[in-house]
Amino acid sequence: MLLIEYINDKNHCLLHCNVRLSYLVYTIKKVVLRPILDINDAEEIVENGKTTRFRTMLQKPKKTEVHVHSLKLSYEAFLILSGKYNADYYRKATHEINVDSNVREIIVAGDTFPIKRGKGVFGKLGTKIKSSTRKKNQIDLELEEHVFLYEEKEIALDHHGKEIKMPYKMSQKFIESYPKRTLEKTKNNVKKPEITYEAAAKRLIRKLKKSVSVSKRNLEEKITIDEIIELYVPIYEARLIGPKKNVKIMRIDGIRKKIL
Repeated sequence: MLLIEYINDKNHCLLHCNVRLSYLVYTIKKVVLRPILDINDAEEIVENGKTTRFRTMLQKPKKTEVHVHSLKLSYEAFLILSGKYNADYYRKATHEINVDSNVREIIVAGDTFPIKRGKGVFGKLGTKIKSSTRKKNQIDLELEEHVFLYEEKEIALDHHGKEIKMPYKMSQKFIESYPKRTLEKTKNNVKKPEITYEAAAKRLIRKLKKSVSVSKRNLEEKITIDEIIELYVPIYEARLIGPKKNVKIMRIDGIRKKIL
């Protein structure tokens, strides 16, 4: 169970983990990308491709049958999360060792185990010793390992919360100098993340902890979320009206200059 509390309505969060009371404080950074594609070029792309939205089977309408009702610039949010995970715990494991065929017994932690042909279980270690066809005896030694684990992960989520490979680079020349002002000017056309920060943080933590063994004890862990970047990408949206007054939406990526 994870719980996020907001502190003084600022952009940081307090995260409580159920394994050991750990506190994660992270910041939320908003970044807005500047469109590379201008409105005139967007209009040209829409005009050239508007009939494809109404294609049925092998037929599509004429350009004169499709009307561009509106074209507007909107901003769509992506989330980028990065974090680190440290764990210290014990886990059960089985290690196989080979001994020569002429070995008569082994001594482990002061306990002596005679070598036998075939399978068997010996002593409190649950050691299985069997012979092999290569004149070697094999020992399956059941024991505990003391594990120190370190993981670093980054995930990117699209507007709907689906994990993706981030297609955008946050080069300084593409970043708006005044992100709040840009978003305020277009506030009616800003699409905020549909996934909450809490749910996004859970996704990242699940990935960070993926390598932790199921059979473990005395787990001590530390989770650090570096930051959450809320990246706003410019998207042109054209509302098209075609034959029989059918309405279609064409979306154009303002950075990659491609129809989505």
